[in-house]
Amino acid sequence: MENKFPDIEKMSFEQALKELEVIVRKLESGQQELETSINEYERGTALKEHCDKKLREATLKVEKIIKHPDKSLKTEPLDL
Repeated sequence: MENKFPDIEKMSFEQALKELEVIVRKLESGQQELETSINEYERGTALKEHCDKKLREATLKVEKIIKHPDKSLKTEPLDL
């Protein structure tokens, strides 16, 4: 399936979330034409999926620090 919004893949989590918030406000206002609202909704869905993906990636990178009895420190993946 072709990505309808290739620019979203280049966005940071914060950029995507900010744009998603703008879209939600526009949709909630009810002031747009139907076709525009549908397009905004589709973009919003893609932005939400991108944010979800970024959060999953961040979760995988989180590690816990383990202090051993000899006072040495080691990191290992966080068990969620």
